[in-house]
Amino acid sequence: MAEPTVLIRQDREKMFEKRHPWVFSGAVRSMEGSPADGDIVTLRGESGAFLGRGYWNHHSQINVHVLTWDEGQNIDDEFWRARLQRSISGRAVENAQHQSGAPNAYRLVNAENDGVPGLVVDRYGDWLVIQALTFGIDRRKQLIAKLLMELLAPAGIYERSDVDVRAKEGLSPNVGLLAGRKPPPMIEIDENGRRFLVDVYNGHKTGFYLDQRENRALLGNWLRFDPEAGNRTVLNCFCYTGGFTVYALDGMVKRVISIDSSAEAIALARRNVALNGFAAAEADFVVGDVFNVLREYRTANQRFDVIVLDPPKFAQNQRQVESACRGYKDINWLAFQLLKPGGMLMTFSCSGLVDADLFQKVVFGALVDARREAQIVARLGAGADHPVSLTFPEGAYLKGLLCRVW
Repeated sequence: MAEPTVLIRQDREKMFEKRHPWVFSGAVRSMEGSPADGDIVTLRGESGAFLGRGYWNHHSQINVHVLTWDEGQNIDDEFWRARLQRSISGRAVENAQHQSGAPNAYRLVNAENDGVPGLVVDRYGDWLVIQALTFGIDRRKQLIAKLLMELLAPAGIYERSDVDVRAKEGLSPNVGLLAGRKPPPMIEIDENGRRFLVDVYNGHKTGFYLDQRENRALLGNWLRFDPEAGNRTVLNCFCYTGGFTVYALDGMVKRVISIDSSAEAIALARRNVALNGFAAAEADFVVGDVFNVLREYRTANQRFDVIVLDPPKFAQNQRQVESACRGYKDINWLAFQLLKPGGMLMTFSCSGLVDADLFQKVVFGALVDARREAQIVARLGAGADHPVSLTFPEGAYLKGLLCRVW
């Protein structure tokens, strides 16, 4: 039986030369056949020329997620096995080159960036955690779990498909065991020799911010080689479970203050600090709204040597970009005022709709309003286990700046 065919408008055909994996509804001229959501469809131009093959969803603005531009490639079990194996092999090379030895927690499959739109797979020790973000992947998650068990033999595979984007695909949240044994309440992972407890049941994303691994290491390494580290005070804002906190303490600083609005996250941050053998005072952990706490520090004329700003996503859609930029400007403006001369600001945005250029302009505006001077020491992004496809610039969602402030 022939695959249903999606005919693409002639004025939109050129986009396929760039091999972007999303086909928006506005690019669709017509449909030949009646595909169910998640079915594989063939994309053709109005002339009949083959353009690609992917899975269909009428619920989403993105009608088709393209899987291949090769007319001879079928989307069968062997296709999914090959794509998973390609991702796994790439991480093996990356891990072998990692400066502190192979980590046991990292992104294994990075959705569109690994040629598997809608699929995220993260490894935490002996367990895998997956997110099915699209209808096409949701229909095939049992197959994907079976293939991952065959390829990697993990202790178990747990699903954390409880993200907002599923609603746009016509899907409800779903969590639960897909294969093997259930993970323990906390999985202990090793990252560059630092140990962290990860709650894959309730934690943000799949349990941990794996994408910040190399930026955490950068902070720790910079402090370790700072002859004045023993006199430095670090402020870690939106600290979650204390990733940057542990690396800063490992850099032998005098004190780290960690702020988060979640009491549960702060409690786990305390446990992670203790797990790594560091002592911290009760006052070093603050449950509160970062914006309000920073204003309180400014009023008290409190100053810091290093500030880390790693906020959650401020822009969920295009309508929220303007308000998101106001939020980024506000926290960076406060941070610039709280830094001592010569201090360092490590600031991030994980809002994919706020690109690197716009983010830098926002930080620049905050600097001008704070009447400070600063240098960009480094431009930051996600680690090597979060590769970005050259045909999918949206994959570069995490961007950051390391600035020296005067």
